[in-house]
Amino acid sequence: MLAPAPLAVGNEREGAVVKAIQDDRIDELASLIPVAALVTDPDITETYRWDRAQDPDAGRPLAVVRAGSTKDVQTVMKWAATHRIPVVPRGAGSGLSGGATAVDGGIVLSTELMRDIVVDPVTRTAVVQPGLLNIEVKRAAAEHGLWYPPDPSSYEICSIGGNAATNAGGLCCVKYGVTTDYILGLEVVLADGTVVRLGGPRLKDSAGLSLTKLFVGSEGTLGVITEITIRLVPPQPPASTVVASFASVRDATAAIIETTRVMRPAMLELMDRASTAAVERQLKMGLDLGAAALLIARSDSPGPDRERETAFMAEVFGRCGATDVFATDDPEDGEAFTAARRFAIPAVERMGNLLLEDVGVPLPALPALIEGIEEISAHRDVLCAVIAHAGDGNTHPLIVHDPSDEDQTRRAHLAFGEIMHLAIRLGGTITGEHGVGRLKKAWLPDQVGPDVMDLTRRIKTALDPDNILNPGAVL
Repeated sequence: MLAPAPLAVGNEREGAVVKAIQDDRIDELASLIPVAALVTDPDITETYRWDRAQDPDAGRPLAVVRAGSTKDVQTVMKWAATHRIPVVPRGAGSGLSGGATAVDGGIVLSTELMRDIVVDPVTRTAVVQPGLLNIEVKRAAAEHGLWYPPDPSSYEICSIGGNAATNAGGLCCVKYGVTTDYILGLEVVLADGTVVRLGGPRLKDSAGLSLTKLFVGSEGTLGVITEITIRLVPPQPPASTVVASFASVRDATAAIIETTRVMRPAMLELMDRASTAAVERQLKMGLDLGAAALLIARSDSPGPDRERETAFMAEVFGRCGATDVFATDDPEDGEAFTAARRFAIPAVERMGNLLLEDVGVPLPALPALIEGIEEISAHRDVLCAVIAHAGDGNTHPLIVHDPSDEDQTRRAHLAFGEIMHLAIRLGGTITGEHGVGRLKKAWLPDQVGPDVMDLTRRIKTALDPDNILNPGAVL
């Protein structure tokens, strides 16, 4: 009965040795970077273990480094490469796929303090450090009469570095494109500490391989982005808004397909009954709680084209079975409906913990996707609210569950996987803008196939042979 005792002592001694080595290495790192940059207080490091996805498998990092410069990042990566210590890059922590989940014995490398921006109104470009929030980039551009279009719903809390790492989209991307369409250049620190500059403030540049695009959306697995050169455009013209209620989701998706067949709205968003009810409970706007789906569309075309497009969308919505159609030129009214759509995720989140999907399909498959999600929700007996950047087929099913209810949580996770399988069967994707992270990587091979997975691993191995950059994410 006493036989295990020596083993326990051995484990205790081994643990003490490991801790001593770790302490020595952290002391070494502390001597290489500014004192304020290194955080080892467990009460603080605990808050850096998760992003917004709240991955239950989050590890406990040795330390957090809040880098203040590219030099800090380079120093950390050289040190990490020497000791083969994993590094998880982190922006604002607003990610929804577990891309910034901490790993045991690693470093969380935060770029939140890297917040410089320089706007060049002549070339209509800006050089931005990754810690600046999306809304702050927009404001800086607006001071020069310019606009940065990518607009995730979380634009007030997400960082531009995180946007680049996941190739974030947003409400207006149906017309204006996603983050990668506005990135002209990057400064990146590689796994061994090498600093490379890719692209630059040139609107056209075909020199060499498209390495800039390789790093956009790579989720911190290939390098740490420390500077971004972005393209800016003239300010968005005034917009008109059309809001329509539908008795069925199929009628709403028919209206979406009919609209996008002819024009590109500045925004075309969908909220289902559950998400509309969640928003109305909080904002009390008088949204139609009897509607199965709500469409919010905008046109910002210049001059009479805006009036024509607005009238066209209203006519299509009515013809496709809308029970109520409201159109307005008033910017405050239009922004109120846009804000309601942006508020959908926080509103649903107040009903319980969320497993937040991000699946997209080609537009003709949108009705089958949304109806399939409804069937999965009913079969698994879990609430699944659906919102969507409907104009480009990117949906956000929000699966609500109570983590204290083990059976409900199990059913929610089953629904999560089944929705991704459904999207793949419909020729779609497991993520349109949130990234694969850790929560979705099990389904990535089903989407892209073995040859693409092999190619991805070869690229990862070439740039990060010891797998120290964000290990466990994507692959």
